[in-house]
Amino acid sequence: MESSLQSAGLLEQMKLHLSTDAGKEITKKIGLVYQLNIAPKKIGVDEEIFVVDLKQGKVTKGPYNGKPDATFSFTDKDFLSIATGKMNPQIAFIRGAMKIKGSISAAQKFTPEIFPKPSKL
Repeated sequence: MESSLQSAGLLEQMKLHLSTDAGKEITKKIGLVYQLNIAPKKIGVDEEIFVVDLKQGKVTKGPYNGKPDATFSFTDKDFLSIATGKMNPQIAFIRGAMKIKGSISAAQKFTPEIFPKPSKL
């Protein structure tokens, strides 16, 4: 996935993670599709779009074909903080560091636990 975002490295690891037994467990447990709109500096500006499909266990670049269960918008830095557990997703939402469209119950299942533990990014 060609990208200038640091997040792309984590999403590349996520793609590999989903093909492992632990990843397949996550897919079985969650069974939802998330679209991530990640911006280099400011939400809504020059966003790159990724789809974390936890129904089929894959990560792709580009908008979801259909309606994702939840869509998140954040900056590259904030996404990394949330995905690595450095920032609480609820706090990020309250502070406006993360925007959510779609099902809130689906969004609540999008937690740092679904991500592989980061090796060096």
